[in-house]
Amino acid sequence: MKSTSELTGFYYKELYPSLNELEETRKRIVSQLKWYGGMGLVVFSITALWMGKNFGLLHPLMIAVVIGFIVIASITYRFMTSGYAKDFKARVITPLIGAIDPHLLYNPDFMISQYLFERSNLFQHSIDRYSGNDYVKGSIDGVPLEFSDVHAEYQTRDSKGRTQWHTLFRGLFLVSEFNKNFKSKTVILPDQAEKNFGSLIGGWLQSINFSRDDLIRLDDPEFEKYFVVYGSDQIETHYILSHSMMKRILDFQRRVSHPLFISFVHNHIHIGIGTGKDLFEPAVFTSLLDYKQAMEYVNTLQNTIGLIEELKLNEKLWSKE
Repeated sequence: MKSTSELTGFYYKELYPSLNELEETRKRIVSQLKWYGGMGLVVFSITALWMGKNFGLLHPLMIAVVIGFIVIASITYRFMTSGYAKDFKARVITPLIGAIDPHLLYNPDFMISQYLFERSNLFQHSIDRYSGNDYVKGSIDGVPLEFSDVHAEYQTRDSKGRTQWHTLFRGLFLVSEFNKNFKSKTVILPDQAEKNFGSLIGGWLQSINFSRDDLIRLDDPEFEKYFVVYGSDQIETHYILSHSMMKRILDFQRRVSHPLFISFVHNHIHIGIGTGKDLFEPAVFTSLLDYKQAMEYVNTLQNTIGLIEELKLNEKLWSKE
């Protein structure tokens, strides 16, 4: 796989004509958005003057004006940026993925299936709305993998019957074959209980999580600072989570800085990186030629696809039976 410097060079050298054209489109969009924003302020000011002494931000008329402006601004933004985003993915993300490995297939409108997401056993709440995009499928060093952005939500109703939507997970979700057959399930989650309540109370709260399999204690204190592990087979979980595997997961967690969710189910590894946003959407208010912006796209792809090498999934640590 190409190095980060090679991919950065490809981004600027090979994609520069496309980036330059897209940058001009981006500037026009920003200019138009500023115009609409200015018009919104004019409408707001005229309404305030017309109201005179009756002016108040909580006045029904002002609330209607603000809500109307927000709705119109949101629709306008989506309309103006949809074509730009489509062009960006076709002219930048697609060739960038091809530069990493020509055998990787990219579909900006598809996603990891909900079945695979639920099969991971990482998120136990029922899902009422599931969406995603930027799907990549192929193999790296002979290891099949697929990933995409995913947004999984569930719905609740308050005492007055009002509907509320809650995000269960939003971020990058990856599924890859693991290099060993196993029958058990192992789930690795961010250790929020220990972070919030300390090792003693946190450990107790983890142990009474009746919706999960048995709490697995590992002999790596540093790993347990970051993660809590549940499994249906103590021996097999320890077999999968060797010292080298735990170190690789820790190293990856420190590098991505987002919540990391991992499970080993049905001879596959499932990895969720809770970024809280879509990762391959084009910048609107930052230049596409900005180095930091370029590195965000490059590093996202490098880190995601590099997981195969990072976790050494291409090494036949055990023979498959």
